[in-house]
Amino acid sequence: MSKSNHVGIYHLLFQPDLEMLSTTLTEQSLAYWKQQLAGALPVLELATDRPRSALRNSAERSPFQTGQGARQSLELPKPLTEAIKEFSQQEGSPLFVTLLAALNILLYRYTGQEDILVGSPVGDRNGVNRDGLIGSFVNALVLRTKLSGNLSFRELQAQVHEVTLEASAHQDLPFETLLEELQAERNLNHHPLFQVMFVFQEASTLSLTLPNLTVNSPQVESPIAALDLTLVLKETSQGISGWFEYNADLFDAATITRMTGHFQTLLEGILGNPDTRVSDLPLLTAAERYQLLVEWNNTQADYPKQTCIHQLFEELVERTPDAVAVVFEDQQLTYRELNSRANQLAHYLQGLGVKPDVLVAISVERSIEMVVGFLGILKAGGAYVPLDPSYPHERRAYKLQDSQTPVILTQERLVASLPDHKASVICLDADWEVIAQQSSENPISETTVQNLAYVIYTSGSTGKPKGVMITHQGMVNHSVAIAKQFDLKNSDHVLQFSSMSFDIIIEELFPALLSGARVIFRTEEMLSSTASFLQFVEREQVSILNLPTAFWHELVNGMSLLKQPMPTSVRLVVVGGEKASRSAYSTWLQLVGEYPRWLNTYGPTETTVTATVYDPLAAPETDHARTDIPIGRPIANVQAYILDQQLQPVPIGMPGELYIGGAGLGRGYLNRPDLTADKFIPNPFSNEPNARLYKTGDKVRYLPDGNIEFIGRIDFQVKIRGFRIELGEIEAVLEQHPAVQQAVVIAREDVPGNKRLVAYFVAQPEQTFTSSELRQFVKQKLPDYMVPSTCVQMDTLPLTPNDKVDRRALPAPDLTRQESSEAFVAPRDELELQLTKIWEQVLGIQPIGIQDNIFELGVHSLLAARLANQIEQTFKKNLPLTTIFQAPTIKQLAHILRQEAWSAPCSSLVVIQPGAAKPPLFCIHVLGEGLSFYRPLARYLGREQPLYGLSAQILDEHQAPPNQIEELAAYYIKEMQALQPEGPYYLAGVSFGGQVAFEIARQLTAQGQAVGLVALLDSYSPGEPEGLSQLKQVSVHISNFFQSGPAYIVKKVKTKIEELTNRFQLISCKFYQWSGRPLPQTLRLLMILEENRQAGEKYVPQVYSGQVTLFRSTDDQKYFSRAYLESGYGWQDLAAGGVEIHDIPGDHLGILAEPNVQVLGEKLSKCLEQEQLTTWTGIFTQIDNC
Repeated sequence: MSKSNHVGIYHLLFQPDLEMLSTTLTEQSLAYWKQQLAGALPVLELATDRPRSALRNSAERSPFQTGQGARQSLELPKPLTEAIKEFSQQEGSPLFVTLLAALNILLYRYTGQEDILVGSPVGDRNGVNRDGLIGSFVNALVLRTKLSGNLSFRELQAQVHEVTLEASAHQDLPFETLLEELQAERNLNHHPLFQVMFVFQEASTLSLTLPNLTVNSPQVESPIAALDLTLVLKETSQGISGWFEYNADLFDAATITRMTGHFQTLLEGILGNPDTRVSDLPLLTAAERYQLLVEWNNTQADYPKQTCIHQLFEELVERTPDAVAVVFEDQQLTYRELNSRANQLAHYLQGLGVKPDVLVAISVERSIEMVVGFLGILKAGGAYVPLDPSYPHERRAYKLQDSQTPVILTQERLVASLPDHKASVICLDADWEVIAQQSSENPISETTVQNLAYVIYTSGSTGKPKGVMITHQGMVNHSVAIAKQFDLKNSDHVLQFSSMSFDIIIEELFPALLSGARVIFRTEEMLSSTASFLQFVEREQVSILNLPTAFWHELVNGMSLLKQPMPTSVRLVVVGGEKASRSAYSTWLQLVGEYPRWLNTYGPTETTVTATVYDPLAAPETDHARTDIPIGRPIANVQAYILDQQLQPVPIGMPGELYIGGAGLGRGYLNRPDLTADKFIPNPFSNEPNARLYKTGDKVRYLPDGNIEFIGRIDFQVKIRGFRIELGEIEAVLEQHPAVQQAVVIAREDVPGNKRLVAYFVAQPEQTFTSSELRQFVKQKLPDYMVPSTCVQMDTLPLTPNDKVDRRALPAPDLTRQESSEAFVAPRDELELQLTKIWEQVLGIQPIGIQDNIFELGVHSLLAARLANQIEQTFKKNLPLTTIFQAPTIKQLAHILRQEAWSAPCSSLVVIQPGAAKPPLFCIHVLGEGLSFYRPLARYLGREQPLYGLSAQILDEHQAPPNQIEELAAYYIKEMQALQPEGPYYLAGVSFGGQVAFEIARQLTAQGQAVGLVALLDSYSPGEPEGLSQLKQVSVHISNFFQSGPAYIVKKVKTKIEELTNRFQLISCKFYQWSGRPLPQTLRLLMILEENRQAGEKYVPQVYSGQVTLFRSTDDQKYFSRAYLESGYGWQDLAAGGVEIHDIPGDHLGILAEPNVQVLGEKLSKCLEQEQLTTWTGIFTQIDNC
């Protein structure tokens, strides 16, 4: 083969065989191809403009993928052609090889894949004439190129040359034979071996007829494209020209036009320096590079660069002091009042040593105190660290340990549940009188915009959450930019929806508070149904909703089912947190049209809440046809770059990793300099000193209009219902289980609209346990949103050729009914059948029995809301979400729906921990309606022990609740028997709740029902406890004073003041009752507490024939006489069966908080097991005697 005439690949491939192939030669070729194409063949994942699902409509036309064909011409200038020819000659390589190597680089740079298969057509083997080579060839070579190791072009060209020569030596194996031998999987969306083909005709072969082969150039476009892409090039006297033939069902013409420019730019770069690494070769034209790096990142805008966030708030207070700033239920504060309270707290904190970059933890329930706490910490100069009190104890303990906060702000009722710590505790409610002694003037601090404003913890891949540090600069830029983006005005009412540990709360609060708007806090009642949510929005005249995408999806679904419109007060709806569904948005447009305005937002915590915003009304019409809704463009002073692994910008339409820079960038991760250096890198596109980029790990691409489209994750991080989750953190927790050898977690969406976590695990040898047990183990360590919906046990996990877990090969979980604690019971009538169909449709599980518990099926609150909406729409009856939780089986729900004149029940029964493996433990509330004390206890009773709470209710919101324990007990018995018609019953009550539990047991026994256990948790018998003598009481007070100092006296005084305050508020309650007006929520709670207190005072119990079990606090025993303690707090005289006593470390309610609750849980669990065994043994004995 002479170098001078550049004989091409076709001289190598189409040399005629004058004799039939021998069996030996065929076997040699087959062995070569089996080795060359061994293992799972890579599918070239070219980013398309339309999804491949469009190809299925054309499946009947071909056994493989087909689509509408189109061409884009390509012509290389003659000087470039001559340079390519000269370079090829110098390298001793045909033009075919040089151009194929360049094509491989183009595909590598477009996809990031290092293993690429390209097809090339081969002429007939044995003299059969084949016309129309393109699309109808008999044989094809599969040329496999490996681009790993970041080769230079010269090295790559040598590899391609060698691969081509070897392939040509084994060209005569029929293609169909190769497919059969390889057992290649046939897929309607892909060619089985390659998705791109390359054809090249050198000048010397254009009119050359070889034996058994005629080469010609078709001039008519093929109406069908058999592959994603085919590059056809030919050498003419004018240079190299040809075309890209492409599947127009997948690609836009503009995409292929850009591709031709990239191919030419790439060739020019190769010839400029063939020793350049393939990842560094230029791909973009100068105009494209300017557009991507400069034009689309020209976001500069003025903002107060030297002003801290609290200072901007203080400026606003001066302008609108008397405007209402925050509203929670029946409480509200003006801007002046909010600022004054925050100032008082700030001065108090400064007295405790809070200054710039000092972290202050805040753990409060949703309340006005939360905003006061945030602002007070910022004004003091500190940075706040939110601790959601609903998160597991272990997770909160880690955050306190990692952040080493010297101060914790909380509420008195939450103190007992705080993890162990060394910080000073300030109760924003109980300690306020002391705090209020401080100045209400704006404090002076040395805080600058580079100091920290807050630290929010996000999921971490190592098994521990990581603290993201955000400065005032980022917070100020975000608040100012969002206020402008949302067009916030002082007339707006903004809903505060999210949890305090979710960074979107920053966007709900501060842009509004810098604009003079009113912030309306959500209530739990408004989430009970779609109708309740919309009624709340309308009543409060909310104008801006900022919702998690998952909640918005359910809202759209509910509005559609119930045919309910959006209140006219709403002018803007913002969603964010995960991908927005195009289908949901289409339904939204049908429901509301283009008003209210709708925005889709995106942003990692590390870049201060929101980095990009998409406004569909400002987008071109072509965007509306896309399957995915874009995440938009960067906000003011934020830059977004889409880069490849070498930090080179990728072309429009091609996927890359999103890097974010600008004013919103956080400082890094608390106590994690290694991770900070890895994720926050120097900005190669900025001339500013110390400019950085955040490496998001999100795979995205630019659309032609400059909007960004989210594709997925590059690593193993996901978002579920708006929560950012590192799958590695869940895997690390699973592998802490002593019976788990290996675990991997993925996010799946096997049922549309229900993305969920699925865990796959390999058990240790000879270990057996259930999915439910494993989920319960995780639940004790991670928040509910991080608990897998199901756990799949496997003998081994599938591996890739590199011995890594092959996540794509993990099987879909069985969507049939699994591991239910109840035997399957089919629907018994039409109502149960209808409910079953709804459950199976929404949950995607079949079959579901009427006794299966909704929580054991992996249901979360949003799925429960979807169920409630569907049931409400089917039966045309109002069904609050609480009813689903109170009746978590089809059987129970059907029983409620069958009731005549049914309306939404005002039920006291609340699910604390679902389950059906054992009889339920019914837990009675403390004074008031509280059941929160039982939730930590549930963890230590085991997942198989169901707990139901009985919460105090005002059955008529215009009237007071029952104020006799006998009435309460009778009502609660009806509630219990709706769930469990027959005994034995197991009861527990804390404090006042113990007296009610005692009376319930007495009444049940009188009805002839069996009672298994009456657990009194530090509950005193009715009447005044027998205390110490006055002298000993004085001694105890003196001892407490020396232990606690003046704080003990302050606490006692505050208790008396609170009692007096409550008495005044009770007068307000009477006024509401006399006027016939419904009680506000805060007065409802006070009324319940007061009526319960009176009920306890009036209660004269009768003797109960059974035994009671008293769990007694050790810390409070010093207040009582020896005789009272020996009588079991007086229960000895009332329980004919006696009193069994267990002492638990802690004070009155502290026995239900960590770490004491673990001791209580273990002892109570043993008592339950013993009583259950005794009860059922007795029942079986009676059966045997019969």
